[in-house]
Amino acid sequence: MSGATLDWTVLEAVRHGTYAIAEEMRFDLMRSARSPVLREAGDLSCALTDAAGATVAQGNDIPMHLGVIGYTVRCLLERIDAASLRPDDVFFVNDPDVGGNHLPDVKAIRPVFAGERPWAFAVALAHWPDVGGALPGSYVPDARDIHQEGLVIPPTKLFDAAGDCREALAFVLANVRGAAERIGDIRAQAAATGVAARRLGELADRHGLDSVLRGWEAMREESATRLRRAVAALPDGVYEGVDALDDDGITDAPIEIRCRLTIVGERATFDYGESADQTAGPVNTTRFITAAATQYVALAVLAPEAAPNAGIGDALEVRTRRGSVCDAGAGAPLVAGNHETSQRIADAAMRALERVVPERVVAAGMGSSGLALFSGENREGRPFVLYETHAGGAGASASRDGDAATRIHMSNVMNTPAEVIEAEYPLRVERAAVRAGAGGAGTHTGGEGLVRAYRVLEDGVRLTTMVERCRIAPPGGAGGEPGALSEVWLDRDGDRRRLPGKTSLELRAGDRVEVLTAGGGGWGRDR
Repeated sequence: MSGATLDWTVLEAVRHGTYAIAEEMRFDLMRSARSPVLREAGDLSCALTDAAGATVAQGNDIPMHLGVIGYTVRCLLERIDAASLRPDDVFFVNDPDVGGNHLPDVKAIRPVFAGERPWAFAVALAHWPDVGGALPGSYVPDARDIHQEGLVIPPTKLFDAAGDCREALAFVLANVRGAAERIGDIRAQAAATGVAARRLGELADRHGLDSVLRGWEAMREESATRLRRAVAALPDGVYEGVDALDDDGITDAPIEIRCRLTIVGERATFDYGESADQTAGPVNTTRFITAAATQYVALAVLAPEAAPNAGIGDALEVRTRRGSVCDAGAGAPLVAGNHETSQRIADAAMRALERVVPERVVAAGMGSSGLALFSGENREGRPFVLYETHAGGAGASASRDGDAATRIHMSNVMNTPAEVIEAEYPLRVERAAVRAGAGGAGTHTGGEGLVRAYRVLEDGVRLTTMVERCRIAPPGGAGGEPGALSEVWLDRDGDRRRLPGKTSLELRAGDRVEVLTAGGGGWGRDR
């Protein structure tokens, strides 16, 4: 029976009830997680899928995470017989080939049952501060192999109706740093999916399972229809956009991302086949992230009123080339591809759409996590990892200036409060300010970046950076000027040294690390 036959009052009750469950998962995970990157910065995402793995609802979380969750469940079902699933099973996975993005983003997946069969899945994705690998924090700027980046977890059951799957849990915890913190995060993920399963059962009891499933079908059809209508209103043609990553962390050569957008009727095809080849360093990404970034752009630019669910993917075609930076082969390093390359894919797609609907797009912005990762051991000998991301300037548009010190496109996390950093780590936050004058000039000015400085209080702290826009400035739109470049500085014993955007080094007590993020590109020629 078509979802269109469902009474609209029931449809709205199902719609909002489903969204509320996804949001409740998010808040539960943040409240119960151990790691500051989860409980304070919110580097996590939660979503619900139907029995086939198609996303039906998600929290107000991170677009690059949410776009891959549906792919993850579908890939899991290709590897695990759905008939073997049981209530209270919780599988964990970070394998890039299973709908993945990068190893630190680990997904907990719980089937939700009605009788003998699963009718939905609850998914809680969390960024683990460490998944093993060559360096604390699992970020290795010069990695040439995924195994240097950490533990690859294929779909693995860590919980079932009897409780812990002890052998599997022990195996995971033996291969990551900070096991006491990791087990807290793991249990928080499992608990969040358990809450979702109970709430979904209540939703089905209240409205009837058939009504819920028909409501989900109607929601998906609605999103696909809205996007197709928006595409149909555009002129047919081929439109191209290009942007580039600074480098891959090993060589200095820029890495181009090329998007060819073809519009025919109500169908839009985004083709990244002419993008750079797979790189030696860790800026590669998966076809799942490429699709997620593209769906985000199409939704934001063409149909912002549509709900972000599987219907968006139904209305688009995304093509990649295996062995390219946008669809790397097995074993390729890709830790930075998740939040650096994904944003450059979004920028390239934006530039293609600028040829069609310039009034709806924005100039390029920071487009980087601006990651500064501090790691070491505290006075009690326990390992610590502080995963700090830094906002930057947003690009201006035809109608307004860009916002200052904000996260754009594929990111939606928060700063860790200075009070938390200073209470839990041997660091002091000495400065946090808007970077005045960083925005590109134009009829509308790009947003200003951010300045944040850290004083190291003990020896033996390691700094690892993954900061983009240090060599290639965010370009302006419609003749606007580019924003200022990102910069990372180390002050030591009166000497000030500029660091590469992707590097790792040991720090000393008294060192000062300063991160200055890129400004957004301006829009239009100056007044």
